[in-house]
Amino acid sequence: MSFLTFHGISKRFAGVHALADVSFSVERGSCHALMGENGAGKSTLGKILAGVHTADSGEIRVEGTRVAPSNPHAARGLGLAMVHQELAFCPNLSIAENLCLGDLPSRAGLLVRREMRARARTMLSEIGADFDVDRPVGELTTGQEQLVQIAAAVGTGARVIVFDEPTSSLSIAESERLFALLAQLRERGITVLYVSHRMDEIFRLCDTVTVLRDGRHVATSRVEGTHSEQLVHQMIGRDVEPHDPDHVSRPLGPEVLRVSGLESPGKFQGVHFSLRAGEILGLAGLVGAGRSEVAHAIFGLDPNAGGAVSVRGASLPAGDVQAALRAGIGFLPEDRKRLGLILPLNCRENSALAALDRLSRMGFVNRTAERGMARRFAERLRVKTPSLESPVSNLSGGNQQKIALAKWLARECPILLVDEPTRGVDVGAKAEIHRLLDELASAGAAILLISSELPELMALSRRILVLREGRMTGGLDRHEFSQAALLRLMAGVAA
Repeated sequence: MSFLTFHGISKRFAGVHALADVSFSVERGSCHALMGENGAGKSTLGKILAGVHTADSGEIRVEGTRVAPSNPHAARGLGLAMVHQELAFCPNLSIAENLCLGDLPSRAGLLVRREMRARARTMLSEIGADFDVDRPVGELTTGQEQLVQIAAAVGTGARVIVFDEPTSSLSIAESERLFALLAQLRERGITVLYVSHRMDEIFRLCDTVTVLRDGRHVATSRVEGTHSEQLVHQMIGRDVEPHDPDHVSRPLGPEVLRVSGLESPGKFQGVHFSLRAGEILGLAGLVGAGRSEVAHAIFGLDPNAGGAVSVRGASLPAGDVQAALRAGIGFLPEDRKRLGLILPLNCRENSALAALDRLSRMGFVNRTAERGMARRFAERLRVKTPSLESPVSNLSGGNQQKIALAKWLARECPILLVDEPTRGVDVGAKAEIHRLLDELASAGAAILLISSELPELMALSRRILVLREGRMTGGLDRHEFSQAALLRLMAGVAA
């Protein structure tokens, strides 16, 4: 008998079927992959299991016993946990307080901080993480937050854990640590539902894969009996052809951005490069190397940054976002929830945020123009939403990313800084975003591409620069690209 069974699970949001009659089974102690396009229902299914949502119909059984957790606390009591793609912490509280928030140790109504810290250290040690448990979560990088959330799930003693895009913000070393942890969990009999768009992870880690499309079950098969092309076709109903970027064969335009001696205390120093019109310049490095911080400084988000940034020969003042915008710089940040979107606003409003000055007259927004612009980019990026008036918080993570990108496309920035542009998006959407960046560069845009995925950097970039521990360690031209060469620069190992 199967250990975990989903039977006829359906869930509707705002008149749209997120899941429709989904049924499949999961074996005990296995690593079972869930794949599908953004909005296919993968995260929704995991949240139903973890008690975040309640199914409209259908049932879930664990070892033959029906379970229907009404909230995450009830799910934890049943041994069901989830590591969410969208991180959900209280940033002003410490790591220890966040890890123990659902079950704070107390005596006579008073918090026992020593016991809370000890419990948090134990949870972190379970996954091999060594953080100061008194450090506020708001000071952590996205990758570090991801590890803390994994520690929270593992520390509950769960029998079933859903991992939703767990490596999307992890370095190579952190990902390897997670893969080793998954092997340990399986040895302990823990069942893993693994949601990922990364094919190499699916074929490396998982025994079985279930594909969802438009909220419906398409297929469940043994990983050893399938291949990546078949999975892609099941996910999107079409084949995705490899695409060599057009911009690399076109002549470059003049220099539009120059960075000299850029530094920020405790983050990075001595960063220098130039960027020309029609060029995609890759920026590689391990998590914590300072890649995102460099983009923040260029865009004016770091008031402590020093050095020189100039656009077409004109200097930009440090810490002045408005000056960067006037100079034609746009910035798609890695953390879409905190920096890229305003979650309570709808899709139309978020899409128009960066172009309001062009859509307004005498302080009033032209709503007809705004709707037309939002609709045009939603169609171009294939955003799945019941309506442009839907809150962006209701969208899947990948569709939120598309809205965050649409915001800058609407402004038509000649210089674009993109940090992890395909984080959490499916293989079809990733191909569309790659094609879009190539089209922008071919039309003369200058793009600084930051990505933790080396194949993405090598596919799109003319040059790749590497940061290690806040310092530039070198760079490669396109004819020199190889993962081995990049990894050596990222790790500080001589060839």
